[in-house]
Amino acid sequence: MTTTLPVREIETVSRERKRRTRSRTRSHLDILVISTLQPHEYDLDPACISLICPSCRTWVPIRVAQTERATAKIVPHHTEPAGTEDPVRCPGSHRLVDINVSVARWSQRLTEGVAETNGRRSNRVTRKPRTAVAPAVMQIVGGLIDDKTARRLDEAHVKGCSACVVKDDEGNIVRPADVGSRCADGRRLAQLAADTKRMGPARRRAQMEREEWSDRRLLHQVLWNQHAKAVGAADIQRVDDALTALIQTLNPHRTDAPQLSDWERAELMGVIALLATQKEKLERRR
Repeated sequence: MTTTLPVREIETVSRERKRRTRSRTRSHLDILVISTLQPHEYDLDPACISLICPSCRTWVPIRVAQTERATAKIVPHHTEPAGTEDPVRCPGSHRLVDINVSVARWSQRLTEGVAETNGRRSNRVTRKPRTAVAPAVMQIVGGLIDDKTARRLDEAHVKGCSACVVKDDEGNIVRPADVGSRCADGRRLAQLAADTKRMGPARRRAQMEREEWSDRRLLHQVLWNQHAKAVGAADIQRVDDALTALIQTLNPHRTDAPQLSDWERAELMGVIALLATQKEKLERRR
């Protein structure tokens, strides 16, 4: 009995090879498992799959292969803002990512977390403030009058009060009585005069400092009013120059200029929008 070998079919069309990520470079760090992250730290939306890089805590996209999800990688990125000279690449670049969470599960976990956060109630204890003790009348008056006025009030009270003076046999006033032998109002006025006399130099020095500060502030305001227009124009021109440079980078005039990737173009558009808003605010202040 003879065995017939199968005839090998002639392939007229090349077989489709498995697609892989563009770069063979991979990070030395361990594979990052998506399930170990919090739901708010990654985004599985098919339009933009991204996560927060554990190395630099920055949102970066994930480059996912068409066939093997285990070969997903974090795209290369820098730790500095866009436009920084000599940027340093993040060590988390090209790190393998294991996407072991489905989009439905991620969306459910995110919804449950939002519902739990909204249902929380603050457990902070709000204590009622203690009622402050009202100051005495002489304490209130002491902060409103100076040492000369307090001395005049004390002298006027002594002249009109028989208990606060020492008289001779003929009824003539010899001198003011001691503080301990005066009436209640006389003792308060004598203490007020002594306190204002002791605090007078410090009060006058503080008053001079307040007046000096007010004069400096007024002078600063006058100088600012003189140069505010020029400073505003310089700020607007600086933002306008940066905006023009970014627009030229986005739409270069040279045909041999390097082409931007979709992520670089999106990041550049965000910076342009931010500068345009800043320019609008500066022009509105003028």
